[in-house]
Amino acid sequence: MVNRTDTRRRMLESAAELFRTQGYHATGMTQLVSEGRAPKGSLYFHFPGGKEQLAAEAVQLSGQRLAGQFREIAAAAPNPATAIDLIVTALATALSESDYRCGCPIATVALEAADSELIRAACDQGYEGWLRDISAYFTRCGLAEDRAASLATVVLSAIEGALLLARTRRDTAPLQAVAAHLHTTVEREFA
Repeated sequence: MVNRTDTRRRMLESAAELFRTQGYHATGMTQLVSEGRAPKGSLYFHFPGGKEQLAAEAVQLSGQRLAGQFREIAAAAPNPATAIDLIVTALATALSESDYRCGCPIATVALEAADSELIRAACDQGYEGWLRDISAYFTRCGLAEDRAASLATVVLSAIEGALLLARTRRDTAPLQAVAAHLHTTVEREFA
């Protein structure tokens, strides 16, 4: 017998990947159940709010995972400018290796499902978590809190825009260009 939480977890995992690569509207209910290897009818059993609830939880999961990867990279980096370089490189590698299907797990959903307050709030929470993490990292590295928060917004916004351009162009050049500019900017802030 399949464990209830295992089925829910599988559905959530597969939904996170599907929403990241295909988006919200292109991902159908049948595909969500099939890819999650779940019995028919189980979507509403595990997610009473349906596809909307599943998408919101998938965005939260994806956002938390990516935040964890960012924290690990930053912790191993010798300085903030190098940390940003390594994070952008990791994102570019993932994008390229996925044949330009895996961009930002939040942006893919946020761009097309903002009419759902539940999904919009999940996306907002994901971005806020990333901003807090980046800002806290910059503060630990010696930047004043207000400067750290401002720089975190610039860094995240630049990377998000570059990811979108790179995915659309099927070329990591926008990410490389943004990484070079961010490196200079971050280095100057900590000089």
